[in-house]
Amino acid sequence: MAQMGYATIAAHYRQQIQDGALAPGDVMPPLREVCEQFGVADTTANRAYRVLAREGLTLPKPGVGTVVTGPFSNNISARVRLHQQTGTALDGGETSHVLETGTVGADELVAPRLGVDPGTPVHVRRRIVSRSGTPVHLSSSYYPAYVIAAAPELADAVSTGGSRELAAERLGVDQDHVLEEVTSRLPTVEEKEALGLTAGDAVVTQVVRTVHLADGRVVEVAVKVSGGSTVLRWNTSLGG
Repeated sequence: MAQMGYATIAAHYRQQIQDGALAPGDVMPPLREVCEQFGVADTTANRAYRVLAREGLTLPKPGVGTVVTGPFSNNISARVRLHQQTGTALDGGETSHVLETGTVGADELVAPRLGVDPGTPVHVRRRIVSRSGTPVHLSSSYYPAYVIAAAPELADAVSTGGSRELAAERLGVDQDHVLEEVTSRLPTVEEKEALGLTAGDAVVTQVVRTVHLADGRVVEVAVKVSGGSTVLRWNTSLGG
């Protein structure tokens, strides 16, 4: 095999983790095997592994080696970049199944974030996102009437692979910034069933995401719920 750079090696293992070939808790190949497989020096293999660790995909475990972290769910910035690169916000190995769509009255969580009065009719899309067949998160996205008017496809029970991107494109305004509010709580019966949580003391992590367009309007308020063991990944550059 021709010699590869560290970024290519990191991408190889990243894809295996995303596709489930390397599952949470699995031990990564020793660096000497990486060097032999890809025909690289120790420094190149080490650099590739540091990339995976920086992205939160692996962790060193004393006496064991480098292990794959628990199940993870990307935050919105990673999904926006992914959509720009691939045309879909779904990561490798992920599938999205729409559970229901319809019109509901905005509750006290959603209404102030959409800038409407409680009870105002808004559109909701509820879906379960799975990775390699295992549920990762349950997501309910709420859209104001002007979004559905611009993108009526969002009223259909079919995954678009990028609902916000579709809405922003139809409205002719770029997504500008997002507020993500994270908390832990007890799951509802429906959430436990959808996420396959069986423990009596199970908890979930809730992320409330409010996405603003460049013109100041809100394009989506989403409530994402993951099992408490799921790692929510925020990988943000601190460079200028």
